Amino acid sequence: MQLSIFDLFKVGVGPSSSHTVGPMWAMCRFLKRLTRSGFLDQVERLEVHLYGSLALTGKGHGTDRAVILGLSGCRPDRVLPAEVVSIFNQVCSRKELVVGGRIIGFDPVQHIGFHHFETLPRHPNGIRVEAYSSDRLLDHREYFSVGGGFVVEEGEVEAVALDANGAAPPYPFTTAIQLLELCNLNNLTVSQLMLENELSIQGDKQVVLQMLDRIWQVMEESIERGCKQEGILPGGLGIRRRAKSLFEDLKSRPEAALRDPLAAIDWVSLYALAVNEENAAGGRVVTAPTNGAAGVIPAVLAYYMRFMHGASQKGMREFLATAAAIGMLYKHNASISAAEVGCQGEIGVACSMAAGALAGAMGGSCEQIENAAEIGMEHNLGMTCDPIGGLVQVPCIERNTMGAIKAINAARLALRGDGQHRVSLDSVIETMHQTGIDMQSKYKETSQGGLAVNVVEC
Repeated sequence: MQLSIFDLFKVGVGPSSSHTVGPMWAMCRFLKRLTRSGFLDQVERLEVHLYGSLALTGKGHGTDRAVILGLSGCRPDRVLPAEVVSIFNQVCSRKELVVGGRIIGFDPVQHIGFHHFETLPRHPNGIRVEAYSSDRLLDHREYFSVGGGFVVEEGEVEAVALDANGAAPPYPFTTAIQLLELCNLNNLTVSQLMLENELSIQGDKQVVLQMLDRIWQVMEESIERGCKQEGILPGGLGIRRRAKSLFEDLKSRPEAALRDPLAAIDWVSLYALAVNEENAAGGRVVTAPTNGAAGVIPAVLAYYMRFMHGASQKGMREFLATAAAIGMLYKHNASISAAEVGCQGEIGVACSMAAGALAGAMGGSCEQIENAAEIGMEHNLGMTCDPIGGLVQVPCIERNTMGAIKAINAARLALRGDGQHRVSLDSVIETMHQTGIDMQSKYKETSQGGLAVNVVEC
């Protein structure tokens, strides 16, 4: 599966790429389908049914809001966070939707069904949407939010990235060993290979560079916003935002960095906290590769840009390109959906991506990049997804800080070696996949096990 870098890095709103961004895209696709078929003007009623993990943690993850926003014609990459609250509240109070310029009755309580004990066959994150004219079914589709904001329909094969002529990019790969062989054969770094592939997809080098710069800009903005906001996160757990107070404390004691050789770790933790508090509040973030793990890569990239000697815009672009290459391997050979493989598919994958990317930005060889990525995942294997209250808050926010620190450690370990190691990245990806299959469903974003049931919510 050859993907674009910008399939892995997408701008969206929190709190979840699979439960918020994906369902919103699914509803947008259904509206587009109704428009093409000519049914849109006939629609008098819409019903949406959520299955599996989308039903079990949909309330906490904002899936009902995402459905309403999508049916209102909002795209996750364009809608403003303030609009999300406004449109949702308006629909709930008026019990009506504006669909294609027409007002139709829509009561979220009645027309969004949460099927907690049913799962559609293809994936735990299933959605069925139905359009009616009076009692006549006009059209219906089943969609699956498969992680990272990716959405597929029943019977549909996931799309691949092709160039303008419909051809595959020049250097397609599906395994880490293939990636290394292509790099060595063509005397390319991982980032150079990825940028050549992306150039063939986008057709313009400047467009590619501008898109990379935009991704980093949104990441930086989420860090900056997170460092300024305070108060209680929504959802009812009473979780207080910590990033602002941590930022003010670190800023007030610059001399501490001179005395404490590990002071940079506090800043990395701050960056990750800031992003994921923004995500938990429904703010704008970059799926990297998911929203639940959106703080890991920005935190490590901010560490590179702000603490590493010789950091540059070129290095930032190489970091993102390298991270995307690693993410594609997980997407193709395993999963980036916590509902499918647990949090190892989110924090674990983000840690692996960030570790390899940092090693590459620091001048590591292709083999050292692969080693760093392998270390990053090896020590996240088996991580469960057990969010308290179905919210992307506890333990999700702090897990991003730990994932970022692990990624930096993994990169430094790999750079101290020569790239030769016993466990390959391909092997650890397959192990992660098998572990996810074996994991009980109560530990896979259902809030039916682990911390979700062993910690009193209030």
